[in-house]
Amino acid sequence: MALTNEQIERYSRHIILKEVGAKGQKKLLNAKVLIIGAGGLGAPAALYLAAAGVGTIGIADADDVDLSNLQRQVIHTTPDIGKPKVESAKETMEAINPDVKVITYHEFITSDNILDIIKDYDFVIDGTDNFPAKFLINDACVMAKKPFSHAGIIRFKGQLMTYVPGQGPCYRCVFKEPPPKDAVPTCKQAGVIGAMGGVIGSLQAMEAVKYIIGQGDLLTGWLLTYDALKMDFRKVKLPHDTSTCPVCGKNPTITTLIDYEQAECEGLGL
Repeated sequence: MALTNEQIERYSRHIILKEVGAKGQKKLLNAKVLIIGAGGLGAPAALYLAAAGVGTIGIADADDVDLSNLQRQVIHTTPDIGKPKVESAKETMEAINPDVKVITYHEFITSDNILDIIKDYDFVIDGTDNFPAKFLINDACVMAKKPFSHAGIIRFKGQLMTYVPGQGPCYRCVFKEPPPKDAVPTCKQAGVIGAMGGVIGSLQAMEAVKYIIGQGDLLTGWLLTYDALKMDFRKVKLPHDTSTCPVCGKNPTITTLIDYEQAECEGLGL
């Protein structure tokens, strides 16, 4: 596939990078990334992946745009209030880059549909806002051998990690199961600074791009944490005991997907 003159101009800042070049840009144009959650994390991730020329981007979210979303979910605008988030996101992404094919899933992600949805994608971004969804995404990606980026934000803090099959620990290696209901404050209770979504969601997009072009070191085996008030980034080495993880271990005890009880906007989510 040869790049058109318009594509050469559009992606010129990528192409002049020796780590990307025309070859890397073609990889991006041929790639498929799924973003689950079109909120505080998914919004900036979707914007940057669309601008980067990722050829097919799936975006899944069952919610409609609400006024309180606009403080951080920068893919939506005030006229979008009441519109399905996936439709609002699609319109913005296509306006940024008509090269991109956007596939929308205006539905909740559950154990019944997640494996069918993720099967055609090269990389998954977890931009969800609750622990049950995060565990479901992790377990499905491990079972389907799909790499994914986990992230979460609350108040002035955020975190992210990347799972690549066979190369490091999964989310459940670190966090064994969802916390008890009401054990962690929701972001409605605790709040979240809007720009935090931009910082962490953009890092998720960067992980996806690096995975696609095969350059750099991914956050595989590491948890990156960010404290905005202290302007402090830290990388924490994650344990990976293949004998004990109930999903990615040598003798998994979780072999079917679980729909845990949902709670809105928990902990390090959106």
